[in-house]
Amino acid sequence: MATTADFKNGLCMNFNGKPCAIVWFQHVKPGKGPAFVKCKLRNLENGRILENTFTAGAKIETIDVERRPYQFLYADEDGFNFMHEETFEQIHLPKNVVDNSDLMKEGQHVEMMFVVGEERCLTCELPTYVTLEVTYAEPAVKGNTASTSANKEVTLETGAKIMVPLFINQGDVITVNTTDRSYGQRQS
Repeated sequence: MATTADFKNGLCMNFNGKPCAIVWFQHVKPGKGPAFVKCKLRNLENGRILENTFTAGAKIETIDVERRPYQFLYADEDGFNFMHEETFEQIHLPKNVVDNSDLMKEGQHVEMMFVVGEERCLTCELPTYVTLEVTYAEPAVKGNTASTSANKEVTLETGAKIMVPLFINQGDVITVNTTDRSYGQRQS
């Protein structure tokens, strides 16, 4: 058990019977009335953000989690197959557990969060940036930058489609931010 004094970003707790992690919190001491803590929680099962207010000193049930390194092996019709990088144990995850799975290619290293003691996978997180090859890009037309957005849609080697600047061509290798699916930079 912990109290609101133990709050920190990333703390995992059992909230309304669901595993959640603190994304943001703020201790508030109003001039009148008791102190309280506002916080935003991420449901680790479905990724939804919840807002809640706890009274100062409220007791919460924390969850012990463990992060483990895995490697993506292949996808099938039921989901994705991964291998633990140290024990070589293989596990299968349904498609809804992996965010931005279309940015994941075979051999990709990921990090999974497990509940200690239950061996239940909560999340599968890709690295912040992944490097992928552009397999299809419309050629840029000279003078096309007069519009408000000088971006075009390209298809990556994994089948994902993202927006990139006009100078990106087919065959270029680029980095992609997996948190917001944005273009990072072109590799030389």
